[in-house]
Amino acid sequence: MRCPRGFTLVEMLVALSVFALVGVISARLVSSTVENHARVSERDGRLVEMQRAMLMIKRDLIQLSSRGIRDMLGDPMQPLLIGSNGAIEFTRTGWRNPLQHKRAELQRVAYTVEEGDLYRLYWNVLDRAQDSEPFRQKLLTKVKQAEFVVFDASGDEHAFWPRAEENADEANASVVGLMVRLEIEPFGEIERLWSIPVVGP
Repeated sequence: MRCPRGFTLVEMLVALSVFALVGVISARLVSSTVENHARVSERDGRLVEMQRAMLMIKRDLIQLSSRGIRDMLGDPMQPLLIGSNGAIEFTRTGWRNPLQHKRAELQRVAYTVEEGDLYRLYWNVLDRAQDSEPFRQKLLTKVKQAEFVVFDASGDEHAFWPRAEENADEANASVVGLMVRLEIEPFGEIERLWSIPVVGP
């Protein structure tokens, strides 16, 4: 009878090496899967955040009103303003009032980027007093740049509004569309264009 023969030292080392290699590959696969899932989840969250912000902007813009206001000094302000800093401010309709507060159903809103975040500002009054301060809503984070551009009836693009030319043709001075350009992480530059109610200068 032959005695049972065990594994040699070389065979044991080879087996251990194979098990170690399989373990390293499995660990890397699990780590890569977890990292990919985290990246996809973060990207999905950013996408939801961006879509929510765009929906808010759209809801405001499609209810644009031609009603101008007065600032805290009593000076008139146009219904729609786009300044040199890229911020936009305008009057909108459709401000619901389910609690029947003593206020208008028009609302003055603005959008601006501060320290990499996109904010929506709104006021409880149209014609402002000295103590009229806006309420602030943070809509979108990690915004590198934001630009609001209007299109007149001739299709010309304007980064500032109202136009400064005194002899601007009345037909060309009406806003019929507005585009927002956002540069945000991780999507890069995104553009959205909406047709809006006609608003004069």
